[in-house]
Amino acid sequence: MRVMERTFREQLFFLLLCLSVLKGDCRYIENNDISKDELHSLFSSGLRREIPDLLMYRRPLRCLDMVAMEGQFTFTAETPQLSCAAFIMAEPNEVISVEYDSVDIDCSGGDFITTFDGWVMKGEKFPSSQDHPLPLHERYVNYCDSGPLRKSVRSSQNVAMVFFRVHSAGSSFTLTVRKHINPFPCNVISQSPEGSYTMVIPQQHRNCSFSIIYPVAIDISEFSLGHHHNFPKRSFPGCAESGDYVQLLGGSGIDTSKLLPITDLCISFTGPTHMKIGCDNTVVRMVSSGRFVSRVSFSYRLLDSQELQTIKLNNVEDFCFNN
Repeated sequence: MRVMERTFREQLFFLLLCLSVLKGDCRYIENNDISKDELHSLFSSGLRREIPDLLMYRRPLRCLDMVAMEGQFTFTAETPQLSCAAFIMAEPNEVISVEYDSVDIDCSGGDFITTFDGWVMKGEKFPSSQDHPLPLHERYVNYCDSGPLRKSVRSSQNVAMVFFRVHSAGSSFTLTVRKHINPFPCNVISQSPEGSYTMVIPQQHRNCSFSIIYPVAIDISEFSLGHHHNFPKRSFPGCAESGDYVQLLGGSGIDTSKLLPITDLCISFTGPTHMKIGCDNTVVRMVSSGRFVSRVSFSYRLLDSQELQTIKLNNVEDFCFNN
């Protein structure tokens, strides 16, 4: 697998993104062809910290855009724009609010601005319907349906999207993006190919996923359910029956329900479990029955080209290359 050249990708990202998304013309632009490589160049700390936090950042919003910082973003149509989308991203421990300001579009003429609670890529959604607390139809908020009665929309995780379509030159709107601390993050897309993270579910019946859109080496250092503390760690097919377990998943999409299972863990342990996963997307997913305080800690790093080649030649761990 090729090494990502960030500088070159930063220069070409918006051209590639425009070409890929504009291939489709569906209402929510859900069947876009955005690849994980095109998103990698946007995850740099420099983009996320362009100005001091005390200043309100302002810039134009592009038809195809990535927003990774707080501020005001104004879109003004010079020509009809029928398939536009803005990806919004925050830190893992943050959620996002999007406020509509100064909206001047023709809802009766087919214009719309729709906020989605999550991300959509190639028709797949993150978080999946199995892992998100809201039914799918409630994750879409259309300004033309709610109007000024609902000027602000808040995400459930660190990513959100805004889809919009305008038919007339001069149509415009402004989005104010803010970030808020989330004390118990659930469902995260990592901005970085390396780091460490602890996921906690405080006696809630829910599923949480941490998605790393890179091939990585991952070390799970702790998994605790508040019971079975002195038992050795095990992984076996029957974990789903216990109601409380951790999954490692891999694949090329962002919908966790469509990824390939690598292993399940359902016995508490302290001590490293190390794996190298050569997939475009690696996910640590924790399923909780709500009976216990569930906790999993792990670290991860990007695989180098030599490690990827070794995995590709390994008959045991090459399923991401063969599927």
